This record gives sequence, structure tokens and C-alpha cells, in this order.
Amino acid sequence: MGYAQLVIGPAGSGKSTYCSSLYQHCTAVGRRIDIVNLDPAAENFDYPVSVDIRELVNLDEVMEDFNLGPNGGLICCMEFLEENLDDWLAEELESFMDDDYLVFDCPGQIELFSHVPVLKNFVDHLKRKNFNVCAVYLLDSQFITDITKFISGCMACLSAMVQLELPHINILSKMDLVTNKKKLEDYLNPEPQVLLSELNQHMAPQFEKLNRALIELNPFVRSCRFNCFNRESRGLNLDHVMVHDGLPLEDVGIGGNYAPFQIFYKFFRSYLIFFLTRFKI
Repeated sequence: MGYAQLVIGPAGSGKSTYCSSLYQHCTAVGRRIDIVNLDPAAENFDYPVSVDIRELVNLDEVMEDFNLGPNGGLICCMEFLEENLDDWLAEELESFMDDDYLVFDCPGQIELFSHVPVLKNFVDHLKRKNFNVCAVYLLDSQFITDITKFISGCMACLSAMVQLELPHINILSKMDLVTNKKKLEDYLNPEPQVLLSELNQHMAPQFEKLNRALIELNPFVRSCRFNCFNRESRGLNLDHVMVHDGLPLEDVGIGGNYAPFQIFYKFFRSYLIFFLTRFKI
């Protein structure tokens, strides 16, 4: 059985920096990992790349040939990868041993891990190849410096959890840039009524019902609990991530919450349907 870690998150959240730190950490402790670049728009790396999607498809050529912008071109590239999972990717994976550890550095287009099924199908392919897969979701710590950004970040994170159905660890990156650590701690362990009060203060009165419905999702917000990633605790955080990747799905919770994923998924899906129906979204 092989092991795979899917590094996802919005553009600019520090995914490549995380992969570089992970590579340096594993080298220091004498553990081998191989990093796979899945971003056809990537240009420079400060870590060795074992497999590179740019050998399969070139973003600039796709944009030119199909008259697409950067986002559309990237989605097209990933769909082309999906079409070649049994050919190009299968051939590339043959060179790895059963106990090898692969880290997939993914592009930052949020559609890929929120609702477009490309990464979900990619994960299913890895599972069929007998890989044990986990997801690491990175979010810039500046995203939770106020209530509206915090809710937005949590919803995006929850969407990725539900879409991929993987053991999932959430990491706040760039913690060394945070100046107000006290404000950050309030969001790491949120109180529902405090969140509701802050939302109502930041938004117009007509959104009060929507705000209350969002805060009623608080159990799910707590389920996407974030782990802080900074230079001082880097080794400890990375060891935490590596340990989780060896556990089966039913033993690993979401974002550090050890409730079984299937219960979470069914409950969240039912509530989300109710939420969308109630507000006719």
C-alpha cells in the first residue's frame, strides 16, 4: 500500500511553501517523500519534483488553442489529466514502491476541490491503485482576522471536505504574519452567539436570518478546526500530518475532530439541503 497526501487550498495560501517545508522536514528526519506537481501553471520549485503535470499538458498552449483565460485553461488542463488517469498517471505511478509516500501539490482554483469532480475522480483513481490518501487544506491566517472572512473560509473548507470525502487536516498558514494573536484564538474556538453578534454588526439587517442560519452550522464550523502552522512549531505540525495519513478513514476525523466522517457527511448534507431550500438559494 502506498501513501498519498493531497495538498489543497486557495491560491496564495502557501501550498508550495508547505510542500517545501515538508520535504525539508522529512529529509532531516531521514524519511523519503516524493512530491508530484499537479499545477500546470507552476513555474519554479525549491524542492525536487518527481512527477510533473506540465510534461502532460501545457497551460499556455491550452489557453492559446482554446482561447481561454487562466482559470478556464487550468480547469481544461485538469480535465485533460482526468482523461489520462489510466494512461499517463498510471505509467508514472508504476515507478513507485508499495510503501512510498507521495505529496500532490495541487493548483489553487477553488472550483477543483469544492464542486468540479476532477480531484474527486483523481482521489478515487489513487484509491483503486491501493493508495491510502489524506487531504491537507491550507488557509491563509489572514483569512480569519474578521468574522466575514472566517465564515467564508470555513464554508470553503467544509465544501472541500464533503466533495473529497477524505481524512482531512486543516492548517492555518503564514502564522508568523499574524499580529493580533488574541483575535485569532477567538476564532479557533468560536462561540456561536459571539459569532452571530459580530456577523450582524458587519452586515445589513436584511441578512440577519441568513446569519443565524450560518451560525446554526456551528457544529460543522467546529468540525473544520484549524491547526496553526508557523516556523517555531513546524516539525511538530508536520509530524502530526504524516501520522494521520497512515490511519483508515473510520479512525481519522475531520480537522482534528475524531467523529466518524460518514456521520458528519450525511448530517451536513441533510442540513445543507434544508438550508438551501429554506432560503431559496
